Amino acid sequence: MHNISISLLKEKEIIGNKTAMSVIGVSTFALLTWIGAYVYIPLDFTPVPITLQTLFVFLSGAILGKRLGAISQAAYLGMGVLGMPIFTAGGFGALYVLGPTGGYILGFIVSSWLIGYMIRKNDAIGSIITAFVSGATVIFALGAGWLVFGLGLNIKQAFFLGVLPFIPGCIIKIAIAAIITKNYLKRARQIFS
Repeated sequence: MHNISISLLKEKEIIGNKTAMSVIGVSTFALLTWIGAYVYIPLDFTPVPITLQTLFVFLSGAILGKRLGAISQAAYLGMGVLGMPIFTAGGFGALYVLGPTGGYILGFIVSSWLIGYMIRKNDAIGSIITAFVSGATVIFALGAGWLVFGLGLNIKQAFFLGVLPFIPGCIIKIAIAAIITKNYLKRARQIFS
């Protein structure tokens, strides 16, 4: 009985201050997205590299929820626009966001919100995977859309340069994110809801 009381007391102390936990969660996922930008593979045939960022975008929405997840990604974008070298290969500034990856970065915010919205009440693995696929679709749509409207590629070029090469890696990231989410979602809801 004594151990149960101590355990409950520790849990209450850890998640007692929701504001502090929210700040820590948002900061952590902004930092993880930054780290994910530095884990990248440039591809010779496209201006868009493969990065680890989308894994953390998916998890930000799933773990933090729609509001805090979107805030974490907006914070990542804001820090980069304000001059911190946190985009892929140390890129930074507003002009970077106008480049070939700008649509994807903007998609991070929408994707995180959508994922958080979709799994806020349902922790079935099928629902989690559906949320991640939907989030990835948003990122691809905004990324490829920017390649079309911002950089002048046609839709076919945008698909072959900005979507198709990234689907296999995205499937792997969705699987990893789904496993992590399934294992930690209930606890995350206690902390961030």
